[in-house]
Amino acid sequence: MEKNKRVFLFDDNAEILELCTIILEDAGYDIKTSSTSNNIIDQVLSYVPDIIFMDNWLPDVGGIDATKELKGHETLKSIPVIYFSANNDVKALAAEAGADGYLSKPFDIQELEDIISKHLAV
Repeated sequence: MEKNKRVFLFDDNAEILELCTIILEDAGYDIKTSSTSNNIIDQVLSYVPDIIFMDNWLPDVGGIDATKELKGHETLKSIPVIYFSANNDVKALAAEAGADGYLSKPFDIQELEDIISKHLAV
């Protein structure tokens, strides 16, 4: 049996994490969540996801710096990072961070599933 694709969500909003977990587990993904991007490399290395969702507003280390750290890491830079934020400039922020894509909040379930499918080609 093929193992489930792994999604790592970084967001400081517990409701978003809970909602995304329910949606994505239902769609057959394995989920890990974190409300902080501190020690981002260690956090991601401990799980090694297939795709990462990164919120812009995270305490201490923000989403942009966390994404740049991941993209500068030899082992982790190939993992797609999807920037997701309610900020009107989410596209520009994603570009600044070096993310592979972006998703505006609020989003609908189909958008969330579509962007994962697009980046994982499942």
